Amino acid sequence: MKNFELHSFASADELASRVANLWLSEIESANRASMLHCVALSGGRIARTFFAATAEQARERKTLFGRVHFFWADERCVPPTDPESNFMLASGLLFGPLKISQSQIHRIRGEEPPVNALEMANEEIQRVVSNCVGERSRTGSGSTRPVVNENANDEASLAARGARALPILDLIFLGMGEDGHVASLFPNAPSEVLNCAVPFLAIENSPKPPPKRISLSYGALAAAKQVWALISGAGKAAALRESLHPHGRTPLARVMQSRSRTKIFCDIS
Repeated sequence: MKNFELHSFASADELASRVANLWLSEIESANRASMLHCVALSGGRIARTFFAATAEQARERKTLFGRVHFFWADERCVPPTDPESNFMLASGLLFGPLKISQSQIHRIRGEEPPVNALEMANEEIQRVVSNCVGERSRTGSGSTRPVVNENANDEASLAARGARALPILDLIFLGMGEDGHVASLFPNAPSEVLNCAVPFLAIENSPKPPPKRISLSYGALAAAKQVWALISGAGKAAALRESLHPHGRTPLARVMQSRSRTKIFCDIS
């Protein structure tokens, strides 16, 4: 049985519009159940189109975002006003247009020394997401345990099984680079990255600039209720094929092998 769902689209605009529609339905479902919705966003080219489509559709549908809490799959260690900041991208295209309260936005403080930014990010996600889990427990809705594939390969399953102690995000959005990287998890990572047992970790030498970043860990990705990967651009076709192979070796493949289900949305034929 496949551990992923593959959804293909003719263009980036069509992809972004469909995923925006699906996400707004998730938010509206959480609202009807009076539940918090904890989500992690990613950057990248497709994120720009996706955020704009979400803001436009949310205004049309009058979707309420008051119960949504925003985190990041990764962030560059730059100030929030820097063009490289993933926060800045979401702020301009999503938070500003939808007037999202600052109390719901849990940005990674890239302007701080990485060790400080990492400590603050880990403390904040544990605190906020525990409230989400607490609400699910009180209402009997959802699951307080991560979805993991116990039959995954040894390396990936180690991080996944350790994820049981990690905060469980409702949804994580990922992009994918031409090398198959997701968040700031790159190929040929050392064991301390592969087996990190806390939600966020510091990346000191990213092969893509800027070199210093904060990223969700493989364990946190394994623990999430849902992971949706938005993959756009013909240059990523080879990495996507490798990632979808049962024994793929890309970072995205590693994420998929640690989970029972990952949704892939792509415009690659």
